[in-house]
Amino acid sequence: MSLLSPARLRDATSLAPGGKRDVRLVTWFFPAWYAVFGVIICILARVTPPPRPDVTAADKVAFFASNGLTIQIGFAVLLILLGGAAVTNGLVAYQIMRMSVGSVFAYGYLGGMSVGALPGFLLVGVCFLTATFRADRDPEMVSLLYDLGMLSYNGSLGCFTAAYLVLAVAILYDKNEVFPKWFAYVSIWQIITEVIATQMFVFYSGPFAWNGSVSFWLAVVVFSIWLGALIVLLRHACVREPADAPAVG
Repeated sequence: MSLLSPARLRDATSLAPGGKRDVRLVTWFFPAWYAVFGVIICILARVTPPPRPDVTAADKVAFFASNGLTIQIGFAVLLILLGGAAVTNGLVAYQIMRMSVGSVFAYGYLGGMSVGALPGFLLVGVCFLTATFRADRDPEMVSLLYDLGMLSYNGSLGCFTAAYLVLAVAILYDKNEVFPKWFAYVSIWQIITEVIATQMFVFYSGPFAWNGSVSFWLAVVVFSIWLGALIVLLRHACVREPADAPAVG
């Protein structure tokens, strides 16, 4: 029977609050952190939706001049809160460790997400903060920081593929039914879009550019589906775990 069948959902909700207290707390923290993260990158940091790649150096300088203050505020807050990503990734790793596949998959997931965070989030923050730090900087240098930041943020997503791969394999081989099997295939779609994203290092415009319909927006749609499903499944896994279950690790 599917883990999301009406009968099982009724059973899960009837157990509320259910699960271990610390796991339940982090399970609620998970969507809250991603909500704050989304506000920062979309409204303050101005990296999603991404600015255009096919613009002149003067246009790039104008972008930072117009959005400098919000970029500084957004990335300053993000650099403070970025450690929350380790907590959210740790929650997924915890649920992987409850599977029957062994803890090596959990360590692989944590390692893959950690490697991806360096070029995927930290570098763009440093580039954009550096570009807005001095208003009189050489336009060609600002242009370089603009390109480096966006190519790192959008084009380095392939660094996350190892994490999605071990998650998908763990789910497919798991016999404890922590996550449903269909979520493994959603995670595989994540891998496909991450690989496609590498094409933005070649194209300045069109569907494969860093703001393109295939390289960027397809990935956004797939990621949104993946993240929304993960939030629901983490909650479901939490309430199904007995509060007195032995510690994993």
